Amino acid sequence: MIQADIGLIGLAVMGQNLVLNMDDHGFTVAVFNRTTSVVDEFLAGNARGTKVIAAHSLEELAALLKRPRRIMLMVKAGQAVDDFIELLIPHLKAGDIIIDGGNSNYGDTMRRAAYVESKGLLYVGTGVSGGEEGARHGPSIMPGGSPAAWSHVKPIFQAIAAKAPEGDPNGVPCCDWVGENGAGHFVKMVHNGIEYGDMQIIAEAYHLMKEGLGMSNDEMSAVFGEWNAGKLASYLIEITRDILAYRDAAGEQVVDFILDTAGQKGTGKWTAVSSLEMGIPLTLIGEAVYARFLSALLDERAAAAKVLNGPNPRYGGDQAAFIDALRDAVYASKIASYAQGYMLMQAAAGEYKWNLNYGGIALMWRGGCIIRSAFLGKIKEAFDENPALSNLLLAPYFAQEVAAAQPAWRRVVATAIELGIPVPAMATALAFFDGYRRERLPANLIQALRDYFGAHTYERVDRPRGQFFHTNWTGEGGDVTAGMYVA
Repeated sequence: MIQADIGLIGLAVMGQNLVLNMDDHGFTVAVFNRTTSVVDEFLAGNARGTKVIAAHSLEELAALLKRPRRIMLMVKAGQAVDDFIELLIPHLKAGDIIIDGGNSNYGDTMRRAAYVESKGLLYVGTGVSGGEEGARHGPSIMPGGSPAAWSHVKPIFQAIAAKAPEGDPNGVPCCDWVGENGAGHFVKMVHNGIEYGDMQIIAEAYHLMKEGLGMSNDEMSAVFGEWNAGKLASYLIEITRDILAYRDAAGEQVVDFILDTAGQKGTGKWTAVSSLEMGIPLTLIGEAVYARFLSALLDERAAAAKVLNGPNPRYGGDQAAFIDALRDAVYASKIASYAQGYMLMQAAAGEYKWNLNYGGIALMWRGGCIIRSAFLGKIKEAFDENPALSNLLLAPYFAQEVAAAQPAWRRVVATAIELGIPVPAMATALAFFDGYRRERLPANLIQALRDYFGAHTYERVDRPRGQFFHTNWTGEGGDVTAGMYVA
């Protein structure tokens, strides 16, 4: 019997494209789908003429695979993953590997890794980014889980991954081991959160040009094209250029007919929730998620527009100068967003004892994924120069870039406020920067208020950290204090 290198379960578009990608790179893949007719349709259609092998049961799939067996799940995140794990375990032996390539929550992956390992098996939870095209021609792959599994999945994953520099077949694979248990899916979650932020920043720039400057789609497309030739060069800037220039068969500019309510699959929200749990000020990604929530209030916004008034949104100054300032504001906001994303990964590494390679993560994102950009090379350089870097904003390159962009950044945010055009991502990025760069913030007053009404105590600038004090502010409160103080 022919033995396959890997099995894949779940033949939706991502699963099919990954199978074809593996086949292109010389790997024999056995495939299974819960609806088995899909297997036959795939073999008769897109997989015709390939080495792909059909399996019509999990038992047959397991029998087709070399040991240790490698079985990749490309099914909907959630209960379906747990169901397939339970169905697979009876057909596997010690050392076999279950791989979840879906958008699973990292907490679920941590739980599943522990469970599968308790059965004598190995588990990999891997982020796969790049959409349908990336899956077919080279995605960014972020694997984590059982360390012993890496040597067995590495040849396949690194062969099918995108290469950096982008498109260079001899380049560095955009795939490397991330860390134990849920590390791979955590890094993928942060990637998706940053993706939310990038898209929101781009949307705000579009809104300012469209409403503030009165620019046409073709004019805006040209601006994004210019930006894509400089330090903002990225996949999302590139496709924004293309979207704004696109016309359908009737000559209509499609972007103008798209309903202005943004959907989401939840990974951005997970990132924001994780930041709250870990106490990291992930403000830009949080605002990007909230902006989508606000966009969903379509009927309420339509009604409010008839009642609530604001300023005239048209800018009366030098248009070319404002576009230059907007470019700098976009770049500075992007730096702040990635700085926050890396803060969250650093916090998680401390919490879960992961040894994350921060420069390597930037390299994994250089090609294949949605946030791929020239910018990521600068992040890798920053961590190569200083692996212990505590914040991207403190790296010489980024500190200089933000310093240079700061006047324009402030001018754009201030102008947007004056025009009544919402820029929550750019504004919160600037607020974060201003807060992070200040040695002293007004939290001393907040702590005094907490102590006044709840006897929560406070620390003093003239005493060592860890010593707590309470003031009887009214003379009637007494000396009893609260039992918890977290700072």
